[in-house]
Amino acid sequence: MEVVILDTGCANLASIKIAISKLGYNPTITTEPSIILKSQKMFLPGVGTASAVMQILSEKKLINIIKNFKKPVLGICLGMQLLCASSEECNGVKTLGIIKSSILRLQTNNLSLPHIGWNQIEFQKSHALFKNIPNKSRFYFVHSYILPINQYALSTTNYGVNFSSVIQKNNFFGVQFHPEKSGKIGAQLLKNFLEM
Repeated sequence: MEVVILDTGCANLASIKIAISKLGYNPTITTEPSIILKSQKMFLPGVGTASAVMQILSEKKLINIIKNFKKPVLGICLGMQLLCASSEECNGVKTLGIIKSSILRLQTNNLSLPHIGWNQIEFQKSHALFKNIPNKSRFYFVHSYILPINQYALSTTNYGVNFSSVIQKNNFFGVQFHPEKSGKIGAQLLKNFLEM
């Protein structure tokens, strides 16, 4: 099976590739449209700022390719946030617009930002993505912005406020945490996505 990881210029590309390779796949890190279009699964990773990654996607002419992709796509961390319409980061940068919702700065009251470390997800819907994953399993998070809970939330997490931690709209999936840094439970989620 052809699996691609979009080269968004982020630091975690190698760790995502290693995590997928351990599951028996041979993913390609690329921005080449011809390779992307023949793949069966796409990973959209993101670390850093929404504006920087959107600029890369624009320069590489990948925005419409992502939006029109018909096979399963998994956005990871910032990659999940990019699936939405805009982000409060950088004075309201426009993102992919697959989900008509805005990314907001995490308002945590007295908790420190960014939200770094292990936190649990609480299922809102049953889904094949959660096969062999117990409800309230803990995953590794690093973020300062959130997608508020909406109709596409498969799970939620609390850090001062409740927010969407796993989402799905059609063939587009997103996880706010880093499955590649979440041990066996993260590997199970990646396996589930790859086997869907």
